[in-house]
Amino acid sequence: MIKRNAVTNIKIDEYVDRFKVEGENKIYSKALFFDLEHYVYKKPICIGVFGCAYYDEETRNLKTTQYMIENRKDSEEILKIAEEYFIKAKIKLKKEYIVTFSGNNDFTVVNYLFKKNNINMEVNKEFKSIDLQKEYEKVTKKCVGLKNLEKVFEINRESEIISGSTLAKTFGKIVKDEEYSLRMPEEKKDKILLYNRQDVESLFNMITTWNKYVKEVDDAEK
Repeated sequence: MIKRNAVTNIKIDEYVDRFKVEGENKIYSKALFFDLEHYVYKKPICIGVFGCAYYDEETRNLKTTQYMIENRKDSEEILKIAEEYFIKAKIKLKKEYIVTFSGNNDFTVVNYLFKKNNINMEVNKEFKSIDLQKEYEKVTKKCVGLKNLEKVFEINRESEIISGSTLAKTFGKIVKDEEYSLRMPEEKKDKILLYNRQDVESLFNMITTWNKYVKEVDDAEK
């Protein structure tokens, strides 16, 4: 299994009007930022990449952790790793929220696979869920994809855009062919991990600058 850690030093602008829940605008310091790449065929088959981050206020670092499977055995091991990550985040790090984009898909996959592998956890019940796609639609009455919302927030990616179907095919081959990952170019693995990491980082960037870019639609415009 491939593991990647990234630490990004970020100074939060105290003057930016951030995303709020019940008047609380420091959600970013109490949240996980979560995104999966997965393979589903009629039902969830595996998590291909687990990506999650949290902000450490003391060091002002966004700490991102990723795991990517390299074979079928890894597809089982990654579930145990995910469970341990969530338990640590809740108990030791005192995280209360989980921020996603269209997170129902990811929650359906991880909860199904947890249950199938006798892991007693439903992630969206352990944390309060904030789905930025739904939150954006609630305010603007527009439904957008993550990449289009990144344009609204002036987020410029380093990574190439990879389609969900391309990722699903890749992870399908990994769990079916024990040697497929060995034949994969390192550059391809790096691209997948960078793509996932930037999905996670975008969630953090959006929630910390939310009201700078998201304006409620007037009644006359609805």
